[in-house]
Amino acid sequence: MEVRPIDAPRQPEPADSVPYDLIELFFFAYRDFVGDPDRILADYGFGRAHHRVLHFVQRRPGLTIAELLDILQITKQSLNRVLKELVETGYVEQRTGRQDKRQRHLHATVKGQELSLRLDQLQAKRITAALAGVGAESAPVIARYLAGLIDASERHKVQGFLAKPL
Repeated sequence: MEVRPIDAPRQPEPADSVPYDLIELFFFAYRDFVGDPDRILADYGFGRAHHRVLHFVQRRPGLTIAELLDILQITKQSLNRVLKELVETGYVEQRTGRQDKRQRHLHATVKGQELSLRLDQLQAKRITAALAGVGAESAPVIARYLAGLIDASERHKVQGFLAKPL
């Protein structure tokens, strides 16, 4: 291991070994992709965590808390805080499982469906505009690229969540 003084400059990485341009484009794209919904969510006192929960509850009616924890890969404590707010404000409802009374199945209320759709439409508009710039025929390549960014151990599971296969 090389020991160097703290103020000594680091050797630059070879230009093609770190795709800084793509890393930074990804940061900026994410910032703007979530920024549109963030502005609307702020009016409700909600944040990105609320958006993610509402999105998946809306897309998968009857989703259990365990399934949502698996999708979001967050702690139960984090989910409970956000879910409690969504339930108390009338965007999500919890129903007891029919076979297993310990399970809670999550459903977006009409109010929750409307907010989720409003946020989805903003993001769909941004995606549609981006695809128009590169050609809609690029969508499958972009989808495979995005899938490639997902941990290999999670890809099969994520594929199962998607409406259409990659």
